Amino acid sequence: MIRTLGTAAFLAAVFAFGAPVSAETWEEGTHYQKLDTPVRTDSDGKIEVAEVFWYGCPHCYNFKPVVEAWEQDLPADVDFEMLPAALGRSWEPHARAYYALEAMGELDKVHDALFDALAGERRPLNTPEALADFVAGYGVDAQAFLKNYESFGVNARMQQAQAKIRGARITGVPTMLVNGKYKVSASMAGSHEAALEVVDYLVAREREAGAE
Repeated sequence: MIRTLGTAAFLAAVFAFGAPVSAETWEEGTHYQKLDTPVRTDSDGKIEVAEVFWYGCPHCYNFKPVVEAWEQDLPADVDFEMLPAALGRSWEPHARAYYALEAMGELDKVHDALFDALAGERRPLNTPEALADFVAGYGVDAQAFLKNYESFGVNARMQQAQAKIRGARITGVPTMLVNGKYKVSASMAGSHEAALEVVDYLVAREREAGAE
C-alpha cells in the first residue's frame, strides 16, 4: 500500500502482513472500514467493486495478478472496475492516460505495459508527450492519444473518479471499494489474498441486503 505525503511524495506502508483470518472473524474497523457516507456507484443494480490504484505503485503491481485471477470467477451480479487515483500531482498523468486509452478503446493494448514500465521499471513517463511516445510503441496513435488526454470526456471521468476517491477518504493504494460503502486494503486484512476474501464477504453481505 502506498500513502501520499503532500501532493507528490509517498511512503510505502509496512508490507509485513500476518496470516489471514477466517471469514467469521472479519471485523469492521479492523479488517475493513465502513464509510460514514456512502459514495455514488454506477453499476445499474449490480454490486460494484472498484480497485483504486496507481500505475507506479509497486504494491498495486504485486496485487495485479492476484486480483486478475480473482476477477475471472466473479458472479454475474458483481461489476468490477479499475479506478486510477491521482492522490499526488505526479500521479495525474497516469490516471489521465488510463482514461484516454479507455476512451480510445486501446486500454487492453497498453495496460500491462504501463504497469511494467512505471511500477516494474520506474521509467519517467510523467508527461503527456512521454506517455504518447510510449503508447505509440504499442500501436496506439500518439496524436489521438494526446487529443483524448486533454478532452472534455477524460476531464469529466477524472473529476468523477477523484470525487469518489475523496468521498471515500482513500489515502493509499491499492484499496478495494465495495459498493460505495466499504473500503478494504491488504494492510487491514492481512494480505492481498485476505483483502479479496474480505471483499467477497462484503459482496455477500450486500447481496443479502439487496434480497431483503
